[in-house]
Amino acid sequence: MKKLIDFMNSKFAPVLTKITKNVWISSIQDTMMSVLPMIFVGSLITMISLLSNIIPNFPNLSPINSFSFGLLSLFVAFLIPYNVMGKKDKAKMKITSGIASIALFLMLLNPTFTEDGGITFVFERFGSAGMFVAIVVGIFTGIIMNIFANLSLFKKDSTIPDFVKAWFDSMIPITIVLLTGWLFNYALHIDLFTMIINIFMPLAKIGNTLPGFVLFYFITVFIYSFGISGWTLVPIVFPIWLQGIADNAALVAQGKAPVFINTYEVIYTGWIAVGGIGSTLILVILMVLSKSKRLKAIGKAVLIPSIFNINEPVVYGAPIAWNPILMIPFWLNGLIIPTITYIVLNMGLVPIPSQVFQLWYLPFPIPTYIVAGIKGVILLAFLVLIMFLIWYPFFKVYEAQEIKKENEETQEYDDLELELD
Repeated sequence: MKKLIDFMNSKFAPVLTKITKNVWISSIQDTMMSVLPMIFVGSLITMISLLSNIIPNFPNLSPINSFSFGLLSLFVAFLIPYNVMGKKDKAKMKITSGIASIALFLMLLNPTFTEDGGITFVFERFGSAGMFVAIVVGIFTGIIMNIFANLSLFKKDSTIPDFVKAWFDSMIPITIVLLTGWLFNYALHIDLFTMIINIFMPLAKIGNTLPGFVLFYFITVFIYSFGISGWTLVPIVFPIWLQGIADNAALVAQGKAPVFINTYEVIYTGWIAVGGIGSTLILVILMVLSKSKRLKAIGKAVLIPSIFNINEPVVYGAPIAWNPILMIPFWLNGLIIPTITYIVLNMGLVPIPSQVFQLWYLPFPIPTYIVAGIKGVILLAFLVLIMFLIWYPFFKVYEAQEIKKENEETQEYDDLELELD
């Protein structure tokens, strides 16, 4: 264990931190953070729409969801090159890059034009179905705009106003971006949208197998135990989650049963991340009831955030991160809880979520009931018992160490008082 921690501290963590701070990776992460409010709006509408089951003639609020969560890929296509230009200190190109990226994204959607001037899009491609395409389009546009950001058609001492220079200097990269879309879609008749989706399809399929589902979540828990945010993996897992829940909704709309388990709703809303990544709420409750004064104080301090599934205070304050005793149950929760959850949902014993609901800050079991009903709550109760059985023995070892330290400190203080007397 010591060798592993030394390796993670000296080799792995610095490399991963460097990757996380990469302009392109961090731009995607920032983009996902920026679109979260739109996802939350869709989740709120899902929750409010439950009232239609008890209130006759309750208004149909689904258009709000369609024009928030349903336009997610469009937002992503704009924000990625926008953020890239900002991080590259090329603020003048931010808006232009975002607009060019949207134009290319719309072109790749393969709209149908009619003789009377109409245009028809497949609306679902604006949402999670087009997420991977939006990311690729955003990165490609960012690369092209970044290359030409340092080039100009005008000399530095030119008397032409700067905004006019910016107009003309933007024309070349915008033309290249749009010409690329035209070349594939209209000249070569290659459906880039479908091609990009097919490239990423194996990743999505792996994520929806039992080993893939568990591995994706465990990696998040594992790196978090070394103080590295799980948001590092967002560029990979977020599109899979969103595609999964969108596909489930589509299946239900067709009268079929949902089948995709690797979704945000399963992990963070339904069952797995109780108290936050690594299922830490049980640990916090044990700390509140602890005989150790230090652990009890920490437990009381982090209890409210943990109830609302914010566990940075307990991960870094207990601490779990870099603590060999508490890291092991943290990892075990990251392996055992998703394994049980996947098996139960895959067997059809509990409904698989089929509606967008990402209000992760709601205390359990409220979101569990919303996404899966009473059967989901029963599964949650069983998982909480497993979490307790995992945390308890390791916590008692850690608690005994803390109590021993506190007693030794008290004894040293008493001896010092006697010496002073």
